[in-house]
Amino acid sequence: MTTTHSAVVGAPDETRRDEALIQLGQALKALGYMFTTVTPVTHERVNRRPDNAWAHDLRGALGWSRPFRPDTLPPSIVEAMDAAGVLHRDGDTWRSLVRFSSYDDELFVHSAFPTSAPDAVFFGPDTYRMADAAAAHVESWRGRPIRRAVDIGCGTGAGAIAVAKRAPDAEVLAVDINENALRYAEVNVALAGTDGVHPCRSNLLHDVSGSFDLIISNPPFMVDPAGRAYRDGGGPGGHALSLDIIDVAAERLEPGGSLVLFSGVGIVDGRDSLRAAAAERLAGTDLTWTYREVDPDVYDEELDGDAYGNAERIAVVLLTAVRAE
Repeated sequence: MTTTHSAVVGAPDETRRDEALIQLGQALKALGYMFTTVTPVTHERVNRRPDNAWAHDLRGALGWSRPFRPDTLPPSIVEAMDAAGVLHRDGDTWRSLVRFSSYDDELFVHSAFPTSAPDAVFFGPDTYRMADAAAAHVESWRGRPIRRAVDIGCGTGAGAIAVAKRAPDAEVLAVDINENALRYAEVNVALAGTDGVHPCRSNLLHDVSGSFDLIISNPPFMVDPAGRAYRDGGGPGGHALSLDIIDVAAERLEPGGSLVLFSGVGIVDGRDSLRAAAAERLAGTDLTWTYREVDPDVYDEELDGDAYGNAERIAVVLLTAVRAE
């Protein structure tokens, strides 16, 4: 059915919308839907191709965030999108207000492209890298069983879910200050069936109690002139949040517990300012740490802006710190 007005169609209350969003994800799984999310620059470049002006299938509409015609998607998917409040109609031009991405044999709902809203929930290459690092750390765990873990700045909950799948007896908190992220994390937990994951609002760990065997985080780490919460890491180098997380880990890790921190830094004249600042924060603690570049050259388009005008490259890095037994 075609309408001639612009509207976001949804169920009257948030609980019903979230239930419908879960049902939408389940329907996509049943149809074999899969999509790997790329960087925003790659996404924009691919969508600029003339043949990609319109979506012709589920991946085009729900992965690439392309507009689509009323008869493009299966009626059952359109019905579920309507019920979830994620279908925007403008005459015969329809759009999804969310994307679904694949990782670790699961589907994750997150914000549609472009992620320009202040409360946007991002999922992309850094999510894959961080969740992979967290999963690998759990798989190589040699200490006592992981009883309690937390994903700080959880976003979609991908890291928390990856941990819970490998430590099914653990209580895993997924904390964020973005209510939209917590909503999507709840949906994603339901889609993955990881009952041990508990999304909750917290600024770092200030609003939750107790200590943890494992702390993971992929905080915002860019210098973002627009100040978007999901992207701007704070401070002149964009790594204020990363340093705060190191401080929190030093306070809240159990003996033998670990911090897995995925972050990034602009390299200026060969100097890594995040590494230097992390070394200063960790000095005098009982945490043994390692630090390595996961990718030495990412987000090269940022080098043209003033925020990274002195940087020769931007690297994404992984810091792992372990408390003594």
